[in-house]
Amino acid sequence: MKSPIILHHKCNLAKLIVIDAHLRTLHGRNSLTLNVVHKKYWILRAKSLAIHLELVSSLSSAAFLAAFKRFTSRRGHCKDIWSDCGTNFIGASKELDLAFKNSKSTVVDEIAQLLANDSTTWHFIPPGAPHFGGLWEAGVKSVKGHLKRVIGESCLTFEEFCTLITQVEACVNSRPLTLISSADDELPLTPGHFLIGDAPVTIPEESFVDTRPDYLNRWIKAQRMVQSLWRRWQSEYLTMLQHRYKWSQNHPDINIGTVVLVKDDRLPPGKWLLGRIVAKHPGADGVTRVVSLKFKDRVFKRPVTKLCPLPLAASEP
Repeated sequence: MKSPIILHHKCNLAKLIVIDAHLRTLHGRNSLTLNVVHKKYWILRAKSLAIHLELVSSLSSAAFLAAFKRFTSRRGHCKDIWSDCGTNFIGASKELDLAFKNSKSTVVDEIAQLLANDSTTWHFIPPGAPHFGGLWEAGVKSVKGHLKRVIGESCLTFEEFCTLITQVEACVNSRPLTLISSADDELPLTPGHFLIGDAPVTIPEESFVDTRPDYLNRWIKAQRMVQSLWRRWQSEYLTMLQHRYKWSQNHPDINIGTVVLVKDDRLPPGKWLLGRIVAKHPGADGVTRVVSLKFKDRVFKRPVTKLCPLPLAASEP
């Protein structure tokens, strides 16, 4: 459904819809029940795991407030914001509180009530305790480290850097989380679906990763950085999804019908290769090291070391 009905997970109607779908699927598994529910409804509960990268000219409160206004104009109003105790964040929190107080004192009661309802509540984690913000710190870590390595000593203009991080944002938000369809044309659910209703699309570009930087103009150099960061980040992300076992330990065998991500260094930024396992080829010791995967209408053999389970599908019982 192009425009599904959005429901809160604590709504009684949402509970009744899930129960009805569960009964109509004859007490089906989680994925089957959710596929039926998602035909008409989206029940929001979990974290979207999406990131938004915004470039600022300085670390001042004024620069952050400008970035915050750009963010809310594109993504919508934020009821709660969590951050560390950076001085620019604390200053911005005071500015927002003052702005809402001044606005409520100079407008009519109806608008004042609306501003009161829309006021943003700012939460700060304890000083020196970044693990309290583990969710967003993980997102920052996944991008910032590779960004430093890719840019290196290069000096980018504000426009070039803004374009670079926006493309990086699209790449990160395109990663598959789970499936929203059980048909042959599997459609993966990505963080981008929670932001724009679809997976982010990147414009196809010629590969410049292996081209010498001194032969490139500034624009192509920026695209080369995006492609290099994509390779680094994709490899790290897929490796994180894989479960490694020592040779002396027995590990669970992979199941036929499982949809997996396939490692492929030739894919352009923002593109992922998904396949469904249709056959296993165990060795003489009974351990499966090679499987047959179906990609759309074709079947290929791939080693299991190149396969990664989807993040949410892997945690499903």
